[in-house]
Amino acid sequence: MNLHQLLVVIDPTQEAQPALERAAWLARNTGAALELLVCEFEPALDNSLLFDEQQTEQARTALLAHRLARLEELAAPLRAEGLSVQIEARWGKPLHRTILARVEELKPDLVFKAAHSHSLLKRLLLTNTCWQLLRHCPAPLWLVHHGPWQGRRLCAALDPLHSADKSAHLDHRLIAAARELAGRLQLDAHYLHCYAPLPRRLVFDAELVATYDAYVERGNRQHRQAFEQLLAPYAVPASHRHLEQGYPEELIPRFVRDRQIDLLLMGVVARGHLDNALIGNTAERVLEAVECDLLVLR
Repeated sequence: MNLHQLLVVIDPTQEAQPALERAAWLARNTGAALELLVCEFEPALDNSLLFDEQQTEQARTALLAHRLARLEELAAPLRAEGLSVQIEARWGKPLHRTILARVEELKPDLVFKAAHSHSLLKRLLLTNTCWQLLRHCPAPLWLVHHGPWQGRRLCAALDPLHSADKSAHLDHRLIAAARELAGRLQLDAHYLHCYAPLPRRLVFDAELVATYDAYVERGNRQHRQAFEQLLAPYAVPASHRHLEQGYPEELIPRFVRDRQIDLLLMGVVARGHLDNALIGNTAERVLEAVECDLLVLR
């Protein structure tokens, strides 16, 4: 996983910039260059009837200049540390398309964006922009939690039996990314695979009822073998391999909380021409429920 160029989406409406804090931390540890991107759009300056075309353009230019001045304020202390920081302001809507246009131009190794956090439940609340970036962003996307960053542990959620990724290319990318981050950032890397057999209460086939215990054991064996085979090429200690039985949307958030995971790596699977990423109900519930940063690879 290359870590040379980082793109940070700045929220001009907020004073705190957790995405920038996280990206700067990564840049300090890797030497990566930063670009701070602010995207602006004001409906009153879009085909306004109150101003002529020249006045409207002047107002847009002034607004973007104001945003650039704010980016300069954010960049100055980082440059003083010796980090390479560029700034960029763009006009356009919707927000995710403006971001994606810059991603296509810059081709960053990582895109950072803050996700909103529910103050009571400490959960990430992903906006429509977050979901659109999850579906369409070609670069790895790091969604930043607003909580305190400890920078101690990461976990890659793996699924070696995923029907849409039979060759496990995505799992190997997740493992490679986890190993790279763990090595360069001194993070303790864990690897998790969870699965849930069909509950007994939902089994109505007479033959399956009679052999239910054997069915569960067969499934356990299949998942265990696939998980071990996936991790076999890597020097992962047994204490960092976690094969758990349970529903992912329940087990993964609990695992993250109990193990005090700071960064969860997950994958989304390319599906077709219209939907650039397969994000089902299970993944949505997992992503909304975790209490840590998320790094998502397509």
